[in-house]
Amino acid sequence: MMLSVVIPVYNERETLEAIVTRVEGTNFDKEIILVDDGSTDGTRDILHKWQVENHPGRRIFLQPKNQGKGAALRRGIQEAQGDIVLIQDADLEYDPSEYPVLVKPILDGKADVVYGSRFMGGEAHRVLHYRHYVGNKLLTLLSNLFTNLNLTDMETCYKVFRREVIQAIDLKENRFGFEPEITAKVARARVRIYEVGISYSGRDYSEGKKIGWKDAIRAFWCILKYNTWGRGPKPVVAKPNVR
Repeated sequence: MMLSVVIPVYNERETLEAIVTRVEGTNFDKEIILVDDGSTDGTRDILHKWQVENHPGRRIFLQPKNQGKGAALRRGIQEAQGDIVLIQDADLEYDPSEYPVLVKPILDGKADVVYGSRFMGGEAHRVLHYRHYVGNKLLTLLSNLFTNLNLTDMETCYKVFRREVIQAIDLKENRFGFEPEITAKVARARVRIYEVGISYSGRDYSEGKKIGWKDAIRAFWCILKYNTWGRGPKPVVAKPNVR
């Protein structure tokens, strides 16, 4: 089993090397797909240097201009070659040591998609941003009403897929609308979705956090769009191999 870790990157010079080191330290056969979304803080120079040095296991793609997290994820997902695709942010909010918990339902043959929830279980969480918490819960509630799923954290970064599932889905959103869009589309595909508890070390805006109230409005719009008039044809997903 090979794991494809897709990391969208935008202005993460301070944390990039640390997160890649942590991902490389996980005990999986893996490829790390880093997609730079037009960084301007020196991140792109670091990635270009890694390209020249040709680090084994690191596959680097430089977007021609800033397009958004969703666009970077689309590129990374298209390039993935592993059996399982896992989305990892380039900051240090999510801990790669939890990969075994995230992939276990897929490896056990129980799930096609796994969400890592910040709001279930007893893992450690940094205390920040009550209004963000309320916004996340409201967006998750609205998404659940449309999809008929019972997720606790639709907006989580940690989403894991059998590669056949995620590559069969036609993604459109360029920014943070990726989260409600992919949730609507995996629900429509009728695949098996699991949720596991994870820890979370959130950042403050002074530490580089980027998502804001405009992204929350877009997420609300995407929940409505991709569950109603904009949902498109039902994704056709290959069944998992039975071993």
